[in-house]
Amino acid sequence: MGNDDDDTPASSAVANAVDLDVEAVKAEIAAAQEAAAEAEGIEELRKNEQKANDPYLLAEADYIQKDTRWRNKQRTLVFCTRGVTSRFRHLAEDIKKLLPHHKSEPKFDKSSKLHEINEVCELKSCNNVVFFESRKKLDLYMWIARVPSGPTIKFQVLNIHTTDEMRLAGNCLLGSRPLLHFDKHFGEISFLKLMKSMFIQAFGTPRNHPKSKPFHDHAMCFYWLDRKIWFRHYQIAPEIPEKADDPECQILTEIGPRFVLDPIRILSGSFGGPTLYANAFYMSPTALRSQAKQMMKSPYKRRLKMKADRKEREKAAELEDDPLDEAFM
Repeated sequence: MGNDDDDTPASSAVANAVDLDVEAVKAEIAAAQEAAAEAEGIEELRKNEQKANDPYLLAEADYIQKDTRWRNKQRTLVFCTRGVTSRFRHLAEDIKKLLPHHKSEPKFDKSSKLHEINEVCELKSCNNVVFFESRKKLDLYMWIARVPSGPTIKFQVLNIHTTDEMRLAGNCLLGSRPLLHFDKHFGEISFLKLMKSMFIQAFGTPRNHPKSKPFHDHAMCFYWLDRKIWFRHYQIAPEIPEKADDPECQILTEIGPRFVLDPIRILSGSFGGPTLYANAFYMSPTALRSQAKQMMKSPYKRRLKMKADRKEREKAAELEDDPLDEAFM
């Protein structure tokens, strides 16, 4: 009996100690949960503040943190000749806004030779050039060349619509990198494969370029139709803000500019060399205007022809004499 009495206080003491330990553990767990909740709230506030200052969360983007060096050293020189019209000049300015990696140059003198552009590119440290040539203030030509070894592609620019005159609803951030889209013909036809490579080098903004934004919110599209290249520019935007990161819920809104490129010739060198491709269906605008004048001829001959046609129609509309008319006189 004595031993049982002695064990009872000891067992109760052990039970009390265990209860105290359990309470202490529960208190520690509750304190840890409160600390975690508080830390989560602080982190949420920090993210909200950062999102307000950095809405695209570029500071936490993994693909930016992995490699911040500019490896693809592509620079494109964009300029035009003297004597361009306002529409041609605005088109050149729109192209410059689409290319953060471009460099500009004062207008090129018409009396200078085209091969002198290679020296300008060397001074500007550019390996691509987009050169707009205007003739008679009516026709615009675009030269895309790889400097200094070539090749060079010459286009005639048709159906020009600048961004300002179109007044479309789309918009994109200045300096963002574009997505380049080509239809299936650029992977099937030989000379279009070369043009695709030239477009990628000239219009594709290099990754981590100092003047570019490291995300994509617009697309440049090239389509082959009627033996011409149709250029369209679209904004990439989510249907609703909650699905901004869902690639299946994105819509395209046209921004501008828009134009059509009629390929003329591909040269093997930079603004010179043997011809690699010549468009057999191309007709110069001067020849087209001359053909139109030949079809219309002079206004005087056209008036004479109209008078003769009218007399023939009046003669054909005359009725023959009816012998029964005399009976009613």
